[in-house]
Amino acid sequence: MADITLLATADWNHPLWTNKQHVACSLAALGHRVLYVESLGLRPLRRGGPDRGRVLQRLRHGLRPPRQVRPGLWVWAPLVLPGASGGWPLWLNRQVLRLGLALWRRVLGLRADWLWTYSPMTLAVLSPAPFRRLIYHCVDAIQAQPDMPADAITRWEERLCRRADLVFVTSPALLEQLHPFNPRTHFYPNVADGAHFAAALDPALPVPQDLAAIPRPRLGFVGAISAYKLDLELLIGLARRHPHWSFVLIGPVGEGDPSTDVSALAALANVHLLGARPYAALPACLKGMDVALLPLAFNPYTRAMFPMKFFEYLAAGVPVVATAIDALRPFADLALVCEPGIEPFAAAIGTALAGGGPDREQRLRGATAHTYAGRTEAMLRDLAALDA
Repeated sequence: MADITLLATADWNHPLWTNKQHVACSLAALGHRVLYVESLGLRPLRRGGPDRGRVLQRLRHGLRPPRQVRPGLWVWAPLVLPGASGGWPLWLNRQVLRLGLALWRRVLGLRADWLWTYSPMTLAVLSPAPFRRLIYHCVDAIQAQPDMPADAITRWEERLCRRADLVFVTSPALLEQLHPFNPRTHFYPNVADGAHFAAALDPALPVPQDLAAIPRPRLGFVGAISAYKLDLELLIGLARRHPHWSFVLIGPVGEGDPSTDVSALAALANVHLLGARPYAALPACLKGMDVALLPLAFNPYTRAMFPMKFFEYLAAGVPVVATAIDALRPFADLALVCEPGIEPFAAAIGTALAGGGPDREQRLRGATAHTYAGRTEAMLRDLAALDA
């Protein structure tokens, strides 16, 4: 069973868990020993706000040895300089990673078997030479996010793909983009922790009191409320046109995009911004929704994305209305996937509220077929085929 060093682009305790944490847990559950390396900081720090808190947390964690968070799974917070792209800062980061990984692998007794990375700039900061396999798991067009060094990311990502033994991608657009650099590029869409979100199906699970107090029908979004992902103007238009619908948004505002302005939404009486909730509380939140929404913007970032919330919503048994981005069109049998615009989105919501669209059993079957355990096992079969 291979030992895995997993180079993440998110800190372990980030309130919005994504592929990095879930895949690390899946690999550990299958018997692999995993060292999860927290985000190296692809972009420079922003003044104040969340970045300040993350720096303080990194300092606290970085001065300690790796902490064990689950059986077979350790988390290390390297003390690197965020946004380093050259000169002595990049040299320093290289030394911290090289020496730190060698030290902690030795302390933990981990072999240099696989380097499983989510960072497109891996080769800028770390040599894969000690590892038997290099796996790049591309889950986003990171260079399309605000404030990212897009040219550098694109350049280093191409080098990484050419060097990798396998590349996994989560959307057709990413497959189209990266396959020319590596013929061993495989498409696996984002999935969900089905067992976790299926807790919403339990009749005994209580809906949070603040959510239960909001008038029905409740139309909900759960996730990062950021302008580069969500079509905020669409939400504003829907809320104004349909004041008898309650729009409930759960999640941090401005994650990845501090320019996000939700003041126009917050001013509407039928829009409820409830803030971030712990991952453990999300099934109960979704149980309180009549329809789950994915009102996505159309831009280079969303063109390459597969929203994680899609199968989480389905696993919770909630009808889904989503913008027809390219990645979701093949799944139109599981949700009401519609073109952007107030009228088509409102019509789809009305259909869902009336009980139309894919039925509950169909939605749950779709969710059951797309879980982290199943996808991780499939990716491991691809890796095993390299040695066949």
